[in-house]
Amino acid sequence: MKVKQISLMVMLGFLTMTLPAREVMRLDLEGAKKQAILYNKTLKNAGMAVDKSVYQLKEAISAGLPQVSSTLDYTNALGAKLSIRFVEDAPPTEIPIRPTSNFNLQVGQLLFNGPYFVGIELAKLGKSLMEKSYEKSEQDILAQVTGGYNLVLMSRELLDLLNRNVTNFREVYNKTSALVSAGILEQTDLDQLGVQIASLGNSVRSSERQLELAKNMLRLQLGLTIDQDFEVLGTLDQALLAMNGISEASGPFDVNRNPDFQLLGLQENLTQKQVRLQYAAFLPTLTGFYNRTEKILKPDFDMSPKNMVGLNLSIPIFSGGQQTAKLKQAKIELETMQNTRELLAEQLEVQEKQLRFNLKNANETYLNQVTNLDVARRVYSNLKLKFEQGMISALDLVTADNNYLRAETEYLTALFQVLQAKLDLDKINGNLK
Repeated sequence: MKVKQISLMVMLGFLTMTLPAREVMRLDLEGAKKQAILYNKTLKNAGMAVDKSVYQLKEAISAGLPQVSSTLDYTNALGAKLSIRFVEDAPPTEIPIRPTSNFNLQVGQLLFNGPYFVGIELAKLGKSLMEKSYEKSEQDILAQVTGGYNLVLMSRELLDLLNRNVTNFREVYNKTSALVSAGILEQTDLDQLGVQIASLGNSVRSSERQLELAKNMLRLQLGLTIDQDFEVLGTLDQALLAMNGISEASGPFDVNRNPDFQLLGLQENLTQKQVRLQYAAFLPTLTGFYNRTEKILKPDFDMSPKNMVGLNLSIPIFSGGQQTAKLKQAKIELETMQNTRELLAEQLEVQEKQLRFNLKNANETYLNQVTNLDVARRVYSNLKLKFEQGMISALDLVTADNNYLRAETEYLTALFQVLQAKLDLDKINGNLK
């Protein structure tokens, strides 16, 4: 029995070793954008909305095409008879009602209808609106992916920084332990280094969780499953170089390039068509028809023709003021939409200037942090050398290390804020690709 269990365990272990490991997806920023465009579920829904608008346009057009319908009927009077008295004193003549059956074919054609033609224009505008909405959704997703990608880079670099710092402090701890054993340094120095290592360990674990959270947020934007592992390529410094400058990041602001303003412009056009639709409701409707009836079971007396053509003109005369009220509502809606569009243009002008200020401030902060980091790095290296020579205490070294870590963290944060400020400015200008 034990031999069988051991054999089974060996086979399972062999199968586990031979199963191919799921490949880790490695993405640069452009690859992440392409992945999101193909698999992001929000963007997929926006694409399906565009497809739906195509069929809605076809539906609107089809209402004015020839409409063909047919009916087949059968009637039976269950033995009933018609009673006709031709002479007053004579008995009535009874005529049995025979079963009848007819096949009817009817063709209708809309010749003129104001709301129909306006409705087609509305459907075309609706299609354009969905297409523009898709473009806006694409811009939003690209902005989210870029911001999420940069956040993963920052979280990863911060984690790498902490891990390197832990490794470095452990080396210092081991050297200090030997010096304590030799009686050169005191035990309190070693204890302080141990506390710092423990504190750095907590920071590492917290940073690992932050990195995993950032990756999970990006995973949702990329349309990946929870078990699909991926790795981002590059660094924040490389992302900064790819910006091709900061002061000339964007040209003069053109509100017409903003996706939100473009979308609202289409909505305003749609509202204008709604006003035309209400005007068109006052116009008459003209339809034509052709009808053919085939008698399958004929009655004794049949005077109805087989073929019939005709026209039907419907003229609205009075609706109790209902249609006039609808027209006035549509005009108010149009005026409201025009005011909203003007207000959005003013808001975007102010917002774009603020984003330019944000980018400039972020860049100045970043340049200051570059200098601050260089100073903190040189100070820490100098104090570390002095500590190894026994010239300063472990507390001084721990303080210098904390200052250095804070400078590194502030540098990464400032760099990330420059990238985010540039991203926000590109988004409002409609420059995302």
